[in-house]
Amino acid sequence: MRKFRCTYCAHVYDEAKGDPDSGIAPGTRFEDIPDEWQCLECGALKSDYRLIED
Repeated sequence: MRKFRCTYCAHVYDEAKGDPDSGIAPGTRFEDIPDEWQCLECGALKSDYRLIED
């Protein structure tokens, strides 16, 4: 599973954890999140997230 970081506030979306507060189940791939999903910390758009390279 991958992790993605918000380019504005450094919030991390972890596919393994999902985003239960927004109704995104654990295991949900980033590309399967609705396009209108926003960063919980700063409200940035999904398109403002970048893959964290290991």
